[in-house]
Amino acid sequence: MPELKQLNAGLAPAVLAFELANRAYFAVSVPDRGDEFYEHFADRYSALLAEQEAGICAFYVLVAEDGAVLGRFNLYDLEDGAAGLGYRVAQHVAGRGVATATVRELCRLAAERHGLRTLRAATTHANAASRKVLTKAGFVPAGPADPADLGGEPGTWYRCELALKP
Repeated sequence: MPELKQLNAGLAPAVLAFELANRAYFAVSVPDRGDEFYEHFADRYSALLAEQEAGICAFYVLVAEDGAVLGRFNLYDLEDGAAGLGYRVAQHVAGRGVATATVRELCRLAAERHGLRTLRAATTHANAASRKVLTKAGFVPAGPADPADLGGEPGTWYRCELALKP
């Protein structure tokens, strides 16, 4: 059974392997991270851990039983009870409900662990799979997204109000 784990230093090799193995697949629907991302991965990864430690972001990975990363699920710009959500899943698990189930789990963690009340996510009009994931996970369209936020592509912001347990 895959496990959602908060990003930590020990996961770096598996995260890099995930990114490299799925680079071409991701580039079809989101802007490519560029060669520099991979060339300086250790520095970028350390910066992510520092952002997480500072409470600015909370990064998660979905890890298979064999230790392989199946997906990345990020809460970013945590402020005033709200945060942005970004995610990507490995090509070999896409279309199997993995992203939807994990986004739902992350919504629960966002409320319970991070005290968040609202999540927002943007996706391009062309990314039907991501729109479907967000809708199934309880997000509703909240207005147009600036193409500058989506690699120059038109898109939509989605919003989810999280339920806090008493």
